[in-house]
Amino acid sequence: MAVERTLSIIKPDATARNLTGKINTRFEEAGLRLVAQRRLKLTREQAEAFYAVHAERPFYNDLCTYMTSGPIVVQVLEGENAIARNREVMGNTNPANAAEGTIRKDFGQNIEANSVHGSDAPETAAVEIAFFFSTCDIVG
Repeated sequence: MAVERTLSIIKPDATARNLTGKINTRFEEAGLRLVAQRRLKLTREQAEAFYAVHAERPFYNDLCTYMTSGPIVVQVLEGENAIARNREVMGNTNPANAAEGTIRKDFGQNIEANSVHGSDAPETAAVEIAFFFSTCDIVG
């Protein structure tokens, strides 16, 4: 198995409910290490740039509005098959369809306020990590 890095975002609904520690515990219990972390509030411009891949989709404006509605925690997770492992721990995008014991099932409120974001592929992870962190920010 390959050691990978992936981007994780703890979204505004979760930070508002003080769930950062509980969510990070789930990642760590799944064998993922937090090798970089930052709490911030996205500007509209940052949200639009980060989610530019979705610019033509009907949910884009609402997503950008939601992601700027409060603080987020961006972090880099590292571990064996980190991308797939993170996605497994997060669960289905829609909390109603997520498996029991996943972050989105346990903490997500709806398909938008689903508490977490994670990269979906190695190429995406590299771009997303670089959006928020320089290489000197990541300490493995």
